Amino acid sequence: QVQLVESGGGLVQAGGSLRLSCAASGRSFTSNAMGWARQAPGKEREFVAAISWNGHITYYTDSVKGRFTISRDNAKNTVYLQMNSLKPEDTAIYYCAASSGSAWTPRQYDYNYWGQGTQVTVSS
Repeated sequence: QVQLVESGGGLVQAGGSLRLSCAASGRSFTSNAMGWARQAPGKEREFVAAISWNGHITYYTDSVKGRFTISRDNAKNTVYLQMNSLKPEDTAIYYCAASSGSAWTPRQYDYNYWGQGTQVTVSS
């Protein structure tokens, strides 16, 4: 059974940092792009970052550029999201995702494997 399990969420004050982790099991995603999306209450899910299988290509939505960094460790089948200078508007459930194919894509609709999410709350 394929699983993506997120961890590292929590409550942090504005300006603080969190590091999310996503551990994959059940199959290897070392040849797949992986990414992070978030969904705030009452809003659509937003794709915030993605990384190619070898880490050479990354994507960030405009609102997180310069503050978030996505990385991966293929030996551990794990992807990370380092979030710095957090703002209250970053509050959301953060989901890890893996693409279905080996081609690079920054479109969330090409990501067919999803975790259950981890809550990130940023207080003002």
